[in-house]
Amino acid sequence: MRDVLSTNQPSPVQTPAPDAAQNTLLNATDALCAAIESAETELESSYSSLANKPLISTPDPDLDAEIQTQIATLKQVNDRLKQAHQRTMSMEDELSARYSDMQKSCNRKWYLPNPPSNGTIDLEERQQDHFARGVNLYKILLVCFIGSFAGVVVESIWCLLRHGYLESRAGLVYGPFNLLYGVGAAALTLALYRFRNRGPWLSFLGSMLVGSVVEYLCSWGQEALFGSRSWDYSAMPFNLNGRICLLYACFWGVLGVLWIKDVYPRMAKLILKLPNKFGKIATWCVTIFLILNAAMSLLSVQRWSERIHDIPPSNRFWQFIDQRFPDERMELVYANMEFGNPDENNP
Repeated sequence: MRDVLSTNQPSPVQTPAPDAAQNTLLNATDALCAAIESAETELESSYSSLANKPLISTPDPDLDAEIQTQIATLKQVNDRLKQAHQRTMSMEDELSARYSDMQKSCNRKWYLPNPPSNGTIDLEERQQDHFARGVNLYKILLVCFIGSFAGVVVESIWCLLRHGYLESRAGLVYGPFNLLYGVGAAALTLALYRFRNRGPWLSFLGSMLVGSVVEYLCSWGQEALFGSRSWDYSAMPFNLNGRICLLYACFWGVLGVLWIKDVYPRMAKLILKLPNKFGKIATWCVTIFLILNAAMSLLSVQRWSERIHDIPPSNRFWQFIDQRFPDERMELVYANMEFGNPDENNP
């Protein structure tokens, strides 16, 4: 009976043997631990010599040189160990993140397919020799264009859910585009691309910093150029000049993790479907459109600010701007833009 029970018991799960390089690392760490123990034993004699030195009145230059050499050697060893520790931690974190992304991409949900892993995107871009491979200029320009549109859609939905009504969140006069989101998406991609196959905390902290810097510079630039603001966080705790605050910095962090782990792989997979020749032409077309759109938007906002301050048009071009972009249209496009009090600028 005992033999029968023993044969029916499941065999223990065996851990797969490590690869040759990892096995070499394991053996090296074992040898390193043994060498550290041997060095500690040898240092006992140095400890004894240092303890007896105050009892000896004559100086011992040989002992001083030996101790200084040992200290310098230990510092070198410590520096090398720190570098090795950081590299092995990065290797472990990246392998774990790649494995997690692979499992996530394989577990499809009924309501929304999971994004492809960033490792799969990298492989397909290399195999196709794609025009938007990695984070080259074409990829960044397309990310900026798509982000400018997607950001307006997301914020409009958020406004509808939070306030119960739709309101324009566009930043350009033509189309539902906002360069704040586009530039933010491009900046996040550039900053977080190197961490795309790493754990989420690096992406979170990096996105907090990058998003807050972009938001601050956009707010400062708008006020410096036009004397207006589209947002003000002065009533929020831990704000900096009302331009950024801790809460929205954390939002940027969460957005960065979602971006590099979920949104970017989907976008990169979509961009992969563009043929090289057509994709290059389309990229330059949408880029020129955004540049012209941004230029016209800047001129329209400038003229809007002048009209608020009762400055008449000085030539036919500004008359055309007044006719094409009157106050009513500008108020619909820039629903949250506020200008300073004209009386403050006209003493």
